[in-house]
Amino acid sequence: MKKLTLTVVVWGLAASLCFARGTSQQQSGGLTLKPGVLSIGMEIGYPPMEYFDIDGKTPIGFDVQLAQALGAQLGLEVEFVDTAWDGIFAGVNTNKYDAIISSVTITEERLEAFNFTKPYIGNAMVIVVSRKAALPVTKPEDIAGYRVTYQAETTADIYATRLAQQGVGFTAFEYDKVMNCFDEIKLGRVDIIIVDSLVAFEYLSRDPDLYIAWQGKADETFGICLKKGNDALTSALNGALDALFADGTLAGISQDIFKMDLVSSVKQ
Repeated sequence: MKKLTLTVVVWGLAASLCFARGTSQQQSGGLTLKPGVLSIGMEIGYPPMEYFDIDGKTPIGFDVQLAQALGAQLGLEVEFVDTAWDGIFAGVNTNKYDAIISSVTITEERLEAFNFTKPYIGNAMVIVVSRKAALPVTKPEDIAGYRVTYQAETTADIYATRLAQQGVGFTAFEYDKVMNCFDEIKLGRVDIIIVDSLVAFEYLSRDPDLYIAWQGKADETFGICLKKGNDALTSALNGALDALFADGTLAGISQDIFKMDLVSSVKQ
């Protein structure tokens, strides 16, 4: 562990006072931490869901368009806070932003610790390989003996760990960014990628050498994550999602990004 300097401690005290003011605002009836602004925590490095445009500054992707549509529906300006995945949940708990819209899977464990909206898109786990390698992979167990990569601390990580616990032996390569996984397979340093189908679609559309060797059931859904007890904003976002489902906005975003409707199946 790094030692905390006095400067860091003082900064932490000031930050805690700032966060406390945000909490007070919510408790006094304000919908968001900043009046008129919906602040969104997002790991902007997960295409096609959230990533930077070619200028390296402008966030784009499915979740970005969703957040902007939600803001318009609620009459709020949207502010994105680029946050590393390993600290993104702590950020919403300490009032660094109002909500997380960043391909967050709804799980039983997370439901106990956070508020979630209804789901807005479905997802499945897939195994991606290179056509040049011509690997005999048609099911998860076939990854045994190969070099397998995935993004750390994601559902792909959980899935790979589960396979290893079941006795499927492989060499694991974890990366902080999913784009690193695809870079590594193109360079020939790994054989297989385990990744979400939504993410795989974007990369496969740009690289015909890669293909999905196996796809699981779409038993995973993404939702908007909020601090536990933030019921007012959760309810408002659910209402906005209902409106975006009803008027076709969400389906339109899906068509724009994926060229298909991947949202209607999870409508509640």
